[in-house]
Amino acid sequence: MTETGRENVPSRTRRRFPGISSRAYEHPADRSALVALRKLSGFDTVFKALSGLLPERSLRLLYLSDSVRVSDAQFAHLHDMLRDACYILDLEKVPSMYVTQDPKPNAMCIGLDEPIIVVTTGLVELLDEEEMRAVVGHEVGHALSGHSVYRTVLLFLTGLALKVAWIPLGNVTIMAIVTALREWFRKSELSADRAGLLVGQDLQASMRGLMKLAGGHHLHEMNVDAFLAQAEEYEESGDLRDSVLKILNVLPRTHPFTTVRAAELKKWAESRDFQRIMDGHYPRRSEDKDTSVTDSFRESAGHYAQTVRGSKDPLMKLVGDIAGGAGDLGGKLFDKFSGAAGGRSGRDGDGDGGEDGGGKGTA
Repeated sequence: MTETGRENVPSRTRRRFPGISSRAYEHPADRSALVALRKLSGFDTVFKALSGLLPERSLRLLYLSDSVRVSDAQFAHLHDMLRDACYILDLEKVPSMYVTQDPKPNAMCIGLDEPIIVVTTGLVELLDEEEMRAVVGHEVGHALSGHSVYRTVLLFLTGLALKVAWIPLGNVTIMAIVTALREWFRKSELSADRAGLLVGQDLQASMRGLMKLAGGHHLHEMNVDAFLAQAEEYEESGDLRDSVLKILNVLPRTHPFTTVRAAELKKWAESRDFQRIMDGHYPRRSEDKDTSVTDSFRESAGHYAQTVRGSKDPLMKLVGDIAGGAGDLGGKLFDKFSGAAGGRSGRDGDGDGGEDGGGKGTA
């Protein structure tokens, strides 16, 4: 390693981040949850006890027996990427990695005691070297953050919910937990995307990989700027009804929508926080024990408040207006849901305040 913190790894020179804490790249909502869990007394003991109920050992045996373990002898190029990613993020123990036969492009990091990374053949065949490097970095980011623990719990509870669906209220209780875990996990995916960028250090490759996940092999038919414009249109378009539909569409998912991920990653890549990390200024793992839960939650709350203020989504704009004291909640909800042109008339209570001549509809 040179004095500047850079190291030659395959393809080109990349910066390394000795002792980096996962807090450096974690999304504020993800970070606050993780800090609280790490500070929770007895948390590790509870999960070790729970591991006896979870199918982790079964999963390990399944991948060992029916997938291909990445090594110097098998998928050597992926093994090189994995070791490089662990070196760049200073993850001391390299996780086991498997390639499993599945035409659907996917990757995951699971496990309680020791994380394992699994990638599908569909993903390996879809991405080029630099795009795949970002994905491997994404999964190593999950491992460094400890996300694999909660992902394993999520898989277990999702399966359990199906088994107890016949029990009155049993499924409702478990699905409430699953829904909360999914919301957290969607934010953890944004964190891991950032880790992938820190490993690959090629924003265009990260963007291409996300585009391919959305549109397949036809990269020559796609355009990054047009793809990002979709994310902006998705946020801005429609009325309050569309905002509700967006929420309903995303609830069953463990990952944010692909265009949203691309837009979020580009925003972070252009931020001062990213540049500071690249300049070598980032929180260290040695400082994690001194991290304040209160400060983490305050930062998370501040992030959400800023998101609401800056959002162009109709529902978020309405929430921002109400929080800002705009008032008249009932009227705003009526206008947004009905698409009333130009808002209501100045008359109260008659309910027929329609359009003025030539009035424009609510955006």
